[in-house]
Amino acid sequence: MSIQWFPGHMHLTRKAIAERIKDIDVVIELLDARLPASSANPLLAELTGGRPTLKVLNKQDLADATRTPAWLDWYNARGAGTRAIALDASDNAPARRLVEGCRQLAPLRRGMARPMRVLIVGVPNVGKSTLINTLSAKRAAKTGDEAGITKQEQRIVLEDDFYLWDTPGMLWPRIVVPQSGERLAASGAVGRNAYDEEEVAMALLGYLKQHYAALLDARYKLALPHAEITALHDDELLAHIARKRGAVMSGGRLNLQKAAEIVLTDLRSGAVGRVTLETPEEYAAWMAAAQEREAERAERKAEQRKRDERRARNAGG
Repeated sequence: MSIQWFPGHMHLTRKAIAERIKDIDVVIELLDARLPASSANPLLAELTGGRPTLKVLNKQDLADATRTPAWLDWYNARGAGTRAIALDASDNAPARRLVEGCRQLAPLRRGMARPMRVLIVGVPNVGKSTLINTLSAKRAAKTGDEAGITKQEQRIVLEDDFYLWDTPGMLWPRIVVPQSGERLAASGAVGRNAYDEEEVAMALLGYLKQHYAALLDARYKLALPHAEITALHDDELLAHIARKRGAVMSGGRLNLQKAAEIVLTDLRSGAVGRVTLETPEEYAAWMAAAQEREAERAERKAEQRKRDERRARNAGG
């Protein structure tokens, strides 16, 4: 399943980041702790010019507590210019850790003569606005569960010498890892018109049944042995949930669209339980396969270009 979403305002955000980064000391990239690599924007390395980066695994209270440490280790192993922490943006105490994390990455930026200038970025619906409201202790930014609510850059003064610029949520023009597209859509980072909810829900269930069958049983009262839940086809599992949740139309037909909406809503709200939809090892395998496909795609395009050039020469000769 190929999911792509890069509406017009994201082009403007990309340009705004490229312009703003000239005056920035540290970048905070907010990630979804349930998909720590899939929610990381590969454009940032290009746009931020190697600025020190604080990777924040947000919504840790919704993520699998046994998997988050592995992701923190994975990011912290990247070198001195990158640090990673996990937090819940609605919690006042850990939110303040961001200030100290940024100061550790840029220790010379302190005082009114050299104020800390920070840019916060992230994919849509990752919780940036909620975090900023927590940090600034006021309703500085609009919040909601729809991708793309923040539409313009905002500046927030956290301390006398600490300035934070917020930006609208931004994806990237082409998502090459299909599993990342599925997870971004499931988390609410992608506009609803860009994917089929039934397909995304079934892909999500396909992962959850393998790793979190007990949570599915508890949430949807499936009354099946966990091994049977794991063995179900994704569409069969969605049908079971439709029956259990009363998603039935006239004539007894199952409303799979409604069941898919229920599953996606339960993931986004945390009602399904604490889950993390990828491990570092899984993501590395997905990326390796995607890079191989991209190399093959580039080779096919190069061969097609050569054929077109030969035909053009023959036609001209």
